[in-house]
Amino acid sequence: MSRCAYIFLDEAGNLDFSHKGTRYFVLTSVSMRRPFPVYNVLNDYKHDCLEYGLDMEYFHCSDDNRHVRNGVFNLIAENLGGMRNMRIDALVVEKRKTGPALQADRRFYPKMIGYLLKFVLPRELNADAEEVIVITDRLPVNRKRQAVEKGTRLALAEMLPEGMKYRILHHASRSHYGLQVADYCCWAVFQKWNRNNMHFYDRIKRAVRSEFDIFRSGNRYYY
Repeated sequence: MSRCAYIFLDEAGNLDFSHKGTRYFVLTSVSMRRPFPVYNVLNDYKHDCLEYGLDMEYFHCSDDNRHVRNGVFNLIAENLGGMRNMRIDALVVEKRKTGPALQADRRFYPKMIGYLLKFVLPRELNADAEEVIVITDRLPVNRKRQAVEKGTRLALAEMLPEGMKYRILHHASRSHYGLQVADYCCWAVFQKWNRNNMHFYDRIKRAVRSEFDIFRSGNRYYY
């Protein structure tokens, strides 16, 4: 098994801090080591979809039709046993409990990414990781990308041993099945919290190592 830890990040929900926005914001990481067992089965399934007549460039949970979505979740669930080096971690934010000072992208992302990685990184260090590569979906808004990178860099610098190599990359989701798996897992966690829909979450839950409702003890609402 590779001693390089790959951490794929994804998010669900929006940052509209008003009654018009989603109730929750979910930040999810999927950690893996090479080889990635799910890569080959997803690649085969994508080509099955192409041969069936679908214009399938890559998997994206919210856009995929229900048959494709079920197929991808089936493959992820079936291969969890073969991915002993895979873990899912999620940070859940009930947005109306988020104070105004924290709602700006430049404050929100560094804080929340830092909290999430505090659950993830110790496990990777205990598993003898020699390098950490964090990959996010390519973010179109430069301000948001800078905030995400700042939060990730601060958390890595604080928690990793001095001199340990790490990189933060922003790649298009279509470029890596790890990002597509993270997208599916994040969507499942979001459906659980935002719609009380456990159907897809139950398929992946044995790989969920932490799921932290960061403001669970808060009792003040800002809108």
